[in-house]
Amino acid sequence: MKENMHPELHEVKVHCACGNEFMTRSTKKELRVEICSNCHPYFTGKQRLMDTEGRVEKFNKKYAKKEVAVVEAAPEAPATTEA
Repeated sequence: MKENMHPELHEVKVHCACGNEFMTRSTKKELRVEICSNCHPYFTGKQRLMDTEGRVEKFNKKYAKKEVAVVEAAPEAPATTEA
């Protein structure tokens, strides 16, 4: 195998925009990130919806009607009795 092929790894302190800092290893000497596991909505469970033009409500209205129509249009299966 070739020597000196892999980059050098450094112990790095990662700085998040929320103020969180943690240590990891990287080929870069310093890491600054905008979002981390402490402030990411997926990990915190605090999902914020930015809906400035009512898009979410419009979507829910549009597909709620179709879902109800599909359920109403589907014929009910007759109950079968086993003898």
